[in-house]
Amino acid sequence: MSPRPENWRAPMHHNVLVTGGSRGIGLAIGRRLVGAGYNVIAVARRESEELKGAIAESEGRLHFRPCDLAVIDAIPAFAKLVRDEFGPVYGLVNNAGLGTEGLLATMHNSAIEALVQLNVLSPIILTKYVARQMMADGAGRIINISSIIATTGYNGLSVYGATKAAATGFTRSLAREVGKVGITVNAIAPGFIDTELTHNLSDEARKRIAGRSALRRLPETDDVARMVEYLLGEGGRNVTGTVFTIDAGNTA
Repeated sequence: MSPRPENWRAPMHHNVLVTGGSRGIGLAIGRRLVGAGYNVIAVARRESEELKGAIAESEGRLHFRPCDLAVIDAIPAFAKLVRDEFGPVYGLVNNAGLGTEGLLATMHNSAIEALVQLNVLSPIILTKYVARQMMADGAGRIINISSIIATTGYNGLSVYGATKAAATGFTRSLAREVGKVGITVNAIAPGFIDTELTHNLSDEARKRIAGRSALRRLPETDDVARMVEYLLGEGGRNVTGTVFTIDAGNTA
């Protein structure tokens, strides 16, 4: 990725909708995009303290709008609300999701349904309504957050892996559908990310996980955020239908 000019800023009208934006990867994406000049609408069920702090520091460019994306019927009205309040949505980052573990044979049907609903159905429906707006505007960038589990597999994550594989298939086919009207669609597949969750692990456990990677370290949330920034920017204008792996070489 070539560095942007020091005085580069995203056009003022470039609104980016980031789901799961209250913590972790989603919050890192919001912070980085605000720094690049985008107007970011963070979506989550609740506003975290971390997000409140980021909003206070954003000079009016980071916003929170609540929505439970598991309630599918609420999505069309929410997409319209965002459009009416903020104007055209240039970027959509489908980051919200569940990471529920469980062996398929003993997993409750309700847990399977919840995973599929939030990780597959919800981003597809939200993308449908936001993409309609983008098609009318003649431009847009859609980024789906997948996972390396979609291709590597992992014990106890069969349903989760299936939902992330769905994100990859959705990305590639949708890129074909909307490319003709100037919209790009890409996916990012993070590996085991260095977050507050991994900070609860022992040093030995963290070293063991990092040792599986070619670079002998864990990628960070900002590594994913930087890729999102690239795909939204000028450098990503001819990139579509692609999955970018960010795992410090775990799958190398």
